[in-house]
Amino acid sequence: MGETPHRSADAGTGGHTVTSSHQWPAGASARVAETPVSGRTPGGDGLGGGGGLPRRQAFGTERAFRGLTLAAGALVLVIIVAIAAFLIAKAVPALQANSESFWTYEGWFPNDNPPKFGIAALAFGTVLTAALALLMAVPVALGIALFLSHYAPRRLGNALGFLIDLLAAVPSVVFGLWGRDYLVGPVTDLSVWLNTYFGWIPIFGGDGPYGNSILLGSLVLAIMALPIITSLTREVFLQTPTANEEAALALGATRWEMIRTAVLPYGRPGVIAAVMLGLGRALGETIALALTLGSTYAISFNILESGGNTIAANIANRFAEANDTGRGALIASGLVLFAITLLVNIAARAIIYRRREFTESAA
Repeated sequence: MGETPHRSADAGTGGHTVTSSHQWPAGASARVAETPVSGRTPGGDGLGGGGGLPRRQAFGTERAFRGLTLAAGALVLVIIVAIAAFLIAKAVPALQANSESFWTYEGWFPNDNPPKFGIAALAFGTVLTAALALLMAVPVALGIALFLSHYAPRRLGNALGFLIDLLAAVPSVVFGLWGRDYLVGPVTDLSVWLNTYFGWIPIFGGDGPYGNSILLGSLVLAIMALPIITSLTREVFLQTPTANEEAALALGATRWEMIRTAVLPYGRPGVIAAVMLGLGRALGETIALALTLGSTYAISFNILESGGNTIAANIANRFAEANDTGRGALIASGLVLFAITLLVNIAARAIIYRRREFTESAA
């Protein structure tokens, strides 16, 4: 009557061996309690959680997307190489027929017999007009971007930012016609004033005539590059972490000190990228400069006198009258412009990469 029933050694019948549900620590899966110790699930470790992860599919969506992005990136390189190969193949016959040095000769007479042409004056004009355009556009663009992002009311900043984005969509021929018909008068008056009071500076020297000059072309380029640089720079400044700005203000900094210590250092890589995009627009601009420059072939630092020319403008002006050798010469000049643009982009990427590396190491 008071005897204790005999306990079987079998865990399933209440023997001395405890059930598997008491064997595992708290928090183990409840499904393990229903399975004997020896009855582990296939692929499991006996600690719960079921089987192992499913095998990776041989061809899934992620692998397909990775292959698609790789193909897109490779396609860009293929296009660049194809453009370079086309330019080289078309330019070699004209370069072989050229009777002058292509790199140092300033004239452009590819239709003569023998043909004579060089890239020196055109490359100089291209770099000079683009540099002057950036010199005028970058300070104004930075000021507008800072005003829209940190000084103007939100509604006013958004409205003006939208108008600047629309300005970037205006065709270049409109800027060229506007510069030729309406800016040439004010620029001529400005050129006379600069020559009168600052003529002792070589770039403002000369005796005229004034009008379609490097100054006019650079001013039109600056207006064209301004919305691009402003829009991108404004977006970069708006991405500055609010904590950085608030920390600077909490330490007693004025708004300008906060911008100088928190906003500008954070946005410097983006500003460099925006400036390089504006430089690319200035280097490759064609029709606006064809309408505003004087189309001369000479290396001169004087920006007031009528004259100046660029590679892109020369291609637009001379292509219709060129013979086979002349078209090859124009394509050779386009190859030089292609190389200049490529070098500018490589330099921009190197500057941004070095800046990012410095920032990460400082962090």
